[in-house]
Amino acid sequence: MKIHVWDTRFTHIIAPDAELEQIASEFEFIEGPVWHPYDQHLIFSDIVGNCMYRWRAREGLRVWRQPSQMANGNAYDRSGRLLTCEHATSRVTRTELDGRIVVLASHYEGRALNSPNDIVVKRDGSVYFTDPNFGRRARVGVPRPQELPFQAVYRYVPETQTLDALVRDFENPNGLCFSLDEMRLFVNDSPRGHIRVFDVQPDGTLTNSRVWAEVRGEGAGVPDGMKIDSAGNLFCAGPGGIYVFDPNANALGKIEIPKQTANFTWGDADLCSLYLCASDTLCRVRVKIPGRPAFD
Repeated sequence: MKIHVWDTRFTHIIAPDAELEQIASEFEFIEGPVWHPYDQHLIFSDIVGNCMYRWRAREGLRVWRQPSQMANGNAYDRSGRLLTCEHATSRVTRTELDGRIVVLASHYEGRALNSPNDIVVKRDGSVYFTDPNFGRRARVGVPRPQELPFQAVYRYVPETQTLDALVRDFENPNGLCFSLDEMRLFVNDSPRGHIRVFDVQPDGTLTNSRVWAEVRGEGAGVPDGMKIDSAGNLFCAGPGGIYVFDPNANALGKIEIPKQTANFTWGDADLCSLYLCASDTLCRVRVKIPGRPAFD
């Protein structure tokens, strides 16, 4: 691992001599890590392996769900229930606290979703997710014709069980995250190599689309998993590792990872361990600024 410092402020986020620790390996392609802030465990998906795993320091690695329907992104709702994007079924599901699986979204206007990819939950409980077509391709999905003529960002409201396609002009939307005040939503477009930002309106719709930052560099990978730390810095998986921007889109630095890194999350009791899904290996590195709890 190598730390590229483009702005000296990056050294306040991660030490230049930070070391990468390998937690577990021999997966096929892992994604969607999410840390449970109370039970202190990590759940993540092996898309190609069709399995979801749970890792906890005191017990190590265990299979959590198999088959997983080629699950990708995961998030917790405000009640601590796990929301999961499934490539093989084109569904967004919720795992109830008793283990039951409930389907939240599978179709839009009578046609199957493409392949829900990444997912976030707003403080009001509404769910936003991206729906590219990656999961309708070989290896990371089940090859099948696409029913919808667009790749969109959606909002699902649990109280009314309504699903709205908010933005339809992406080539393939992937990672997404809210700003700290939830006034803006960031969404990256993998083929176009950039991050867009939208203003979030009181009714939950998105307006004022503009390109916020480019994510281009050397190494394997595309703009992918994306999250905000507790200071408002935006982390985005991309070519060769993790790119870090300040709240004003200034590029601060890059955490170069030897393997393609698709996603990440903060964990451990202090939320200062950055857990990385690096292709077939789960890694972590210590940072100086904590992430935010998945729910509270």
